[in-house]
Amino acid sequence: MYQTELTVTTPGRGFTEITRRVVEVVHQSGTATGLCHVFLHHTSASLIVSENADPSVCRDLDRFMARLVPDGDALFEHDAEGPDDMPAHVRAVLTACSLTIPVRRGRAALGTWQGVWLWEHRHAPQERRLTVTVHGA
Repeated sequence: MYQTELTVTTPGRGFTEITRRVVEVVHQSGTATGLCHVFLHHTSASLIVSENADPSVCRDLDRFMARLVPDGDALFEHDAEGPDDMPAHVRAVLTACSLTIPVRRGRAALGTWQGVWLWEHRHAPQERRLTVTVHGA
């Protein structure tokens, strides 16, 4: 088993691709066959696997989420850190804080167009902490 921690600085709301960093952890682990688990230690950001070839996919996902969970919605009581506070938590709950990727032949077995993304739901830049665990043979 191999485990490491990554720090990702985001520019604020939007997507930061972390595929290369996750792939590098798999390589460093020396695991030939197994699983790579990525866990995000935050409640206002999330992890997704999505297309990494066309940047309009991420823009479309962000616009969809803005329509689904708008900032400043009067429905929300929790706004201690501003109008994007509770919407960021809802967006994180609707997506995921962890991912599991198969490891095959010593590589992260992602599809041709798949990338791993940290989806920041807050407007301000953030420093996000991830634990990546690779286990197998």
